Amino acid sequence: MLFSKLNINNDEPIYIQIKNHISTMISKGLIPNNSKLPSSRELSQLLGVSRNSVMLAYEELKSDGFIYSISGKGTFASSNNISPNSTWQLNWDSFENEYSKTANKLDIVKNEITWQNNLISFKSISPNGELFDIDELKKSFLNRISLEGHKLLNYGYAQGYKPLIDYLHDYMSLKGVDTSNKEILITNGFTEGLDLILSSFMNRGDYIICENPTHNTAIKVMKAMGINIIGVDINKDGLDFNMLKEKLKLYKDKIKFAYITPSYHNPTGVVMPPESRSIFYNLMKTYNIAVIEDGFNEELLYSSSHIFPICSLDNLNNGVVYIGSFSKILFPGLRIGWILADKNVVSKLESVKRCRNIHVSFLDQGILYDYLSNGCFEKYIKKIRKFYGDKFNFAYDCVKKYIPCNYILGDGGLHLFIKLKNIDSRKLLLRCYDKGVIFMPGDVFYVDDKVYDTLRLGFSRISIEDIEKGIKIIGDTIRELSN
Repeated sequence: MLFSKLNINNDEPIYIQIKNHISTMISKGLIPNNSKLPSSRELSQLLGVSRNSVMLAYEELKSDGFIYSISGKGTFASSNNISPNSTWQLNWDSFENEYSKTANKLDIVKNEITWQNNLISFKSISPNGELFDIDELKKSFLNRISLEGHKLLNYGYAQGYKPLIDYLHDYMSLKGVDTSNKEILITNGFTEGLDLILSSFMNRGDYIICENPTHNTAIKVMKAMGINIIGVDINKDGLDFNMLKEKLKLYKDKIKFAYITPSYHNPTGVVMPPESRSIFYNLMKTYNIAVIEDGFNEELLYSSSHIFPICSLDNLNNGVVYIGSFSKILFPGLRIGWILADKNVVSKLESVKRCRNIHVSFLDQGILYDYLSNGCFEKYIKKIRKFYGDKFNFAYDCVKKYIPCNYILGDGGLHLFIKLKNIDSRKLLLRCYDKGVIFMPGDVFYVDDKVYDTLRLGFSRISIEDIEKGIKIIGDTIRELSN
């Protein structure tokens, strides 16, 4: 195709015509920089001319800097020394919509201090990859490929991989959930699940009520969609139910959804007691407010028996939409989560997902299903409960010992939340950064800008030695600021 417009004439030397054609194509950008050209033999056959004419044209082009050759590899275009005839610079800032502006403004990866090798970082609450059963995962990969082969590599279904869906139905039943009128949709982790629900059932200007503080990603998704967020405080006694009741009365008939994380709440780490779950559910039922339950880290209950999720109270009703994920304990790189909801709700979400990204990788779903179904997950959970439980207790004791504060929140999981004594956590972070320690300032988890004296400490990927060293540095720095 590059030479389809080259018609050899008898008016000028053939090599000049070839040279001019190639140099013009390179100058116009129609032959990209460093792209490979046909060999002299191939081009002579293509054009029906002597090879000498092509070789002579190539020599001229080399002299003029249009092409270069690499021994044993071929001849390539060179446009480095060619000045473009015109420039084209769009003002993308003027194109940017409010969704993008909000997402960029609230992007903590861009706007917070980033991890570096020389830092003790309490920022992350992702799982410790050293605990992953890599050998078992390899076996699951080989097993699924041998059983299903090309089926896992072709297009799949938007709802998800049927064996994994069936497994998750049973898994949720073990949590005490009646799934007889429910269906499951596989998602790319929690974030896509929340995004699908909100974008399918909420409009700009609608109201949602949630804990304050709450999951930073959830705040970002809500604000980017232009949703009005009503926060209900979490303090040392848990969710402030008096404030919740006041907000429900004040915004009666305006609130469409409630978003809640009852287990190992991010960022506070608190676990809502069974009685409080029942009170919350019945309040939402009374006010006809649909519930989005974030099943965050339910599997990491260290010290007592399992607490049933709020959706287990919904039984044959359809008021609760549950978002599940293993991402904070198992293989977050696979990005697999799920939505459990009324069949009619899942049917609508399935069409929205198909419109956006067709389906989650069937290969990833197949591998995860094989791993989950062969008994490895139960063994892994027992191992990490002990590992993270010991870390949690150690970190908690270190905070009590070294950090002066109003109170510490956390019932387990992978993090602690600290309410300081009139200390600006942003100023504290900058001082600690100079000493080689960073953490997540608490203000990023609040729906408003009123709270400045809290912080979250994630310890899942830090050694015992660095946990104590880092927490001691934070405590010493707080005393410096206090003085």
